[in-house]
Amino acid sequence: MESLAVFNSSLSLCYPSDDHFIPKHPRPSPTTSFPAPRIAMPKLEVRCAAQAQSAESKPKEAKLWGGRFEESVTDAVERFTESISYDKALYKQDILGSKAHASMLAKQGLITIPDRDSIHQGLSEIERRIENGEFEWRTDREDVHMNIEAALTDLIGEPAKKLHTARSRNDQVLTDFRLWCRDAIDAIGAKIKHLQVSLVKLAMENEGLIVPGYTHLQRAQPVLLQHLLLAFVEQLERDAGRLLDCRVRLNFCPLGACALAGTGLPIDRFMTSAALDFTAPMKNSIDAVSDRDFVMEFLSANAITAIHLSRLGEEWVLWASEEFGFLTPSDKVSTGSSIMPQKKNPDPMELVRGKSARVVGDLVTLLTLCKGLPLAYNRDLQEDKEPVFDSVKTILGMLEVSAEFAQNVTFNRERIQKSLPAGHLDATTLADYLVKKAIPFRTSHDIVGRAVAVCVSKSCQLQDLSLDELRSIHPVFDKDVYEFLGVENSVKKFSSYGSTGSACVASQLGDWVTKLEITKGV
Repeated sequence: MESLAVFNSSLSLCYPSDDHFIPKHPRPSPTTSFPAPRIAMPKLEVRCAAQAQSAESKPKEAKLWGGRFEESVTDAVERFTESISYDKALYKQDILGSKAHASMLAKQGLITIPDRDSIHQGLSEIERRIENGEFEWRTDREDVHMNIEAALTDLIGEPAKKLHTARSRNDQVLTDFRLWCRDAIDAIGAKIKHLQVSLVKLAMENEGLIVPGYTHLQRAQPVLLQHLLLAFVEQLERDAGRLLDCRVRLNFCPLGACALAGTGLPIDRFMTSAALDFTAPMKNSIDAVSDRDFVMEFLSANAITAIHLSRLGEEWVLWASEEFGFLTPSDKVSTGSSIMPQKKNPDPMELVRGKSARVVGDLVTLLTLCKGLPLAYNRDLQEDKEPVFDSVKTILGMLEVSAEFAQNVTFNRERIQKSLPAGHLDATTLADYLVKKAIPFRTSHDIVGRAVAVCVSKSCQLQDLSLDELRSIHPVFDKDVYEFLGVENSVKKFSSYGSTGSACVASQLGDWVTKLEITKGV
């Protein structure tokens, strides 16, 4: 299946595309307000520096920064310090930022209008070549910025040499990276909503199905399956909210901060910020080029999402086991064994559980990378890209396959119903009955505990005890007690806001159907 093949691949993943409007002021509400990504999220390729170097067909050229140097760097240093093998993923954002910068330079009289037009046309041609696989990425040009600028110089000549006026790679890369992360957040938000919709539809298909609720992995109380599925929807909603909060904070423009101190040239940072749909320029130029907290916050949000998905994966892996037997995944989302012919494994959700470790690891990498760095920019920060690319690719795959799994499972009602009598799931409801009879809760707890002990000795359920047996434990019991016993009666008695009672869950489900704009029957 295509989505599973993509998920199991560790090499590439294409992200959504097309134009979008990015609000600059109020934070949109979660799940329904992620704009479509402005820029197509590019395919990320894993390619080592040595491979990139071996692909070189041209001799080394002088570095754009090489004026004060008398010798070239060694091949080992060049291989070790290059980043083009992975940061070329930022090419769209780099071209977009350069066009905005060139327009600002022209408006401020720092370059001519013909130079601006030549730069724009050249950058568009370079983008076309990249899209068509006609562009040569050169390791000796180090990174995406220098590759594009050098290619632009080859293409249009002198005007290209003016593009880097009042700009450093320090502010340039952070502008690219913020744009990329912003689009990645929008793509992840769309996938979160898709999974939420899949879970809500699965809940709608299983109305009234009671399952054992667990604490400590021991049977606790009866709950509606719909209630349990909506718990994951709630978690995903907070995940979406964290990403949107992160998006608001990262949406400030570092372009024009230059290396760290800004510039004495008459640039207009507000113009470039607006052109790139940022909220405003960053206020402090040192902070602008050294800040990576937006990356750490983004990866933290991804890590929390991954943990939620891992817990969903664990739940369903357990429920698919023979010991539980509560759900059956279809063949479309299952795999087999190379030696055991009978096996049918829920591998996608096992991998969701496993890949969460990568996303958590990506966060730890960034936290460790940034610990102890002095202001402002340090070359260490080149290492911030790959963990982010990996985190985004992995979380998109986890979300996609989790939704695919949700669309291809069935719950085994007969097996679930046969399992319900075990565990005295209605014991707490019986305690509530006693509280309503004016018995203090701690006393009620003790009375029900003794009733459960009788059931254990007789190998029966609470509802099987006769009224005389119950009254032998405490005289307060009356025949209305049986309205509180049994899982069906127990579920009916739940009425607090957010509880598993049928009316409460129906209200929760209705809210989600409305919020996620789900059309019933579709």
